[in-house]
Amino acid sequence: MDKETFEKHKPFAGKKKPSMLRRRVGHNYESRRCYLITMTVEGRHPLLGTLKGDADAPEGSPHAPRVELSPLGTEVQRCWYAIHEHFPEVEVLALQLMPDHLHGILFVTRQMVHHLGMVLKGFKVGCNKAFRSIYAATPLQQRLSTEPQQRTAAGRNDRSHGYLFSRNYNDHILEGAGELERWFQYLRNNPRRLAIRRKYPDYFRVRFGITIEQHSFAAIGNRFLLDCPKKVQVQCSRSLTDEQLIIMVEQMLSKARRGAVLVSPAISKGEQAVMRAALEARLPIIFLTPWGFNTFSKPGHQYFEACAEGRFLILAPWEHQNQRIPLTRDMCLQLNAMTAAICHCKA
Repeated sequence: MDKETFEKHKPFAGKKKPSMLRRRVGHNYESRRCYLITMTVEGRHPLLGTLKGDADAPEGSPHAPRVELSPLGTEVQRCWYAIHEHFPEVEVLALQLMPDHLHGILFVTRQMVHHLGMVLKGFKVGCNKAFRSIYAATPLQQRLSTEPQQRTAAGRNDRSHGYLFSRNYNDHILEGAGELERWFQYLRNNPRRLAIRRKYPDYFRVRFGITIEQHSFAAIGNRFLLDCPKKVQVQCSRSLTDEQLIIMVEQMLSKARRGAVLVSPAISKGEQAVMRAALEARLPIIFLTPWGFNTFSKPGHQYFEACAEGRFLILAPWEHQNQRIPLTRDMCLQLNAMTAAICHCKA
């Protein structure tokens, strides 16, 4: 939808709800760009494959985490790589199939007649045909009755309509240098991240309604870090010189090595340096983020190992928002006040 049309419809749209499936307003989806696409199997049923391997096995090892594709997963993979045959202006750069979803990277090499949504609609049509064909001989309800049910809403498990994927999709648009390589790395590491989450489920499950003093948080990570009797607030002035910052980092790391948990929203450059150094030194951290969580939120890839080892906790005081808005001075003051409350609360 272009910006003008969006503004015309905006007064009648009601309150904007957080969504990971909304297209970017004003973006030309027929233009030359790279996209990271995510689609989920409806009901989150693991129909595309099975996770194998050990979360702790090194990359390249025969025991490293991987997804063994089901017959349906193999057909979905074939349909994805066939996109270029039907839309020659779209290059398929990568695909990572997971048991209940997929991540893929597409490169629109030149202006298209049809927008990206039509390309992905055609892909879904091919997947639906494979889905109906593979499960035609065996009642699908019998197969699903033996699989973990991750959603309980009425009708979620009814697959009689013959659609494989949930409605719509999530897209990220390539913006800057280095981002494409991070996308490739994200896809490669997806099986390992899933294996880690399954091995340490409690550290990766979003918990809502955690009350500290008068504040309520959603949390991901080791909540027992809140019980540590010594928690230290990391708050650095923006006027610190480089020499003063080096001293500050060493002081904070020294406290953490003696058993303290460092707590900060990491707003200023100095605070970010301290928290980054603590993360690299494998020391315990509580990080306050202004960006809220939804049920399927996960820690960023740089935090996965720290979460798995129980030395990291992320607290989100505000509700999930689909778009990240700039931090205001009032938000920063609130985060610092919350950090102080966490550090002074009793175990």
